[in-house]
Amino acid sequence: MKSVLSHTFAALLAALLTFACFKNQVAEMVRNAQQPAYEAAAMKVSQPIPAEEPAIEVEAPEPKTARRTAELPVDFRTVARKATPAVVSVLAYGSSGYRSSAGSGVIISADGYIITNKHVIEDGSRYEVALVDRRKLRAALIGTDDQTDLALLKVEETGLPVLEYGNSDRLEIGEWVMAIGSPFELSSTVTAGIVSAKGRSINILDGAYSVEAFIQTDAAINPGNSGGALVNLEGNLVGINTAIITDSGYSEGYSFAIPANLARKVIADLREFGEVRRGVLGVNIIEITDEAARDLQLPSVEGVLIKDVTRGGSAEGSGLKAGDVIVSVNSVPTRSVPELQELIARFRPGDQVNLEYYRNGRRFRKSGVPLKSLN
Repeated sequence: MKSVLSHTFAALLAALLTFACFKNQVAEMVRNAQQPAYEAAAMKVSQPIPAEEPAIEVEAPEPKTARRTAELPVDFRTVARKATPAVVSVLAYGSSGYRSSAGSGVIISADGYIITNKHVIEDGSRYEVALVDRRKLRAALIGTDDQTDLALLKVEETGLPVLEYGNSDRLEIGEWVMAIGSPFELSSTVTAGIVSAKGRSINILDGAYSVEAFIQTDAAINPGNSGGALVNLEGNLVGINTAIITDSGYSEGYSFAIPANLARKVIADLREFGEVRRGVLGVNIIEITDEAARDLQLPSVEGVLIKDVTRGGSAEGSGLKAGDVIVSVNSVPTRSVPELQELIARFRPGDQVNLEYYRNGRRFRKSGVPLKSLN
């Protein structure tokens, strides 16, 4: 009996020690997954706990996994197979040699150009990327952009899998999207959700010319997802996952991605010039209110009101005035200030844009408005 009790106690002790070690490993893993996504303050809304009710016997429902999968509008497996190979883990190391942060990145060219977030790599002096096939490659930093929180890395390799750009302007509210990245260093993690909103500003970027017009989704984004891919049902890149709103530090269903159409231009500039060259319209703009829409005889509460124009700027030179309401740029609607800022940020100095605007209740179109340099 003593021998049995002794063996039983030893087994129990070993199990407890194993659990403790596992728990410590998980805690350490979470601590090591640094800086993946900015966190913005959020309000928790708790639900009341219902009073206890007597148990009711019910028949167990039939498994619904197969039926529910069949009813989905797309086979996510096809999308994942196409997109996942082009998403990498990004590791940044400080001058001391210790890792300073970890995140994700997206391969956009077969010769090794990789998009990520600036906040993923900004504390590092040496960079490494881990491919889906487990190869690790040294990466060079080509450039960063404070105004959009984007960065461009380059590895010396050819024949890499590439994620093609999609058109983020065509995303619709309620459309299915997938997020791919390395949360908690769990590489090639895929989650799915829908587009919850577009043109969101959550005030996480500093600077007078910062551009925030995020795609909001409910796809699960966690520490380590920053710089990873948001893809549409065709498996094309429509956003760069960047931020979450959370009280806990982990996904609560409010995730934000930089639109691919903006990222494409910023990355093209970094690749060509090593810096971003951004054109400006030369206007001070504010949101339209219901009262202002009535006063200005607008058909709806949409558009962006010009508060004043910069002397000698593009808008003034093209005849735009304070009180005009811009409703589209190159036929893309501008329903809010962030949307207009993001659209203009896609262009370089010297580029020309077509604007539609209201003045005194009448709609006008002005073609070939040249943008000037930010500086």
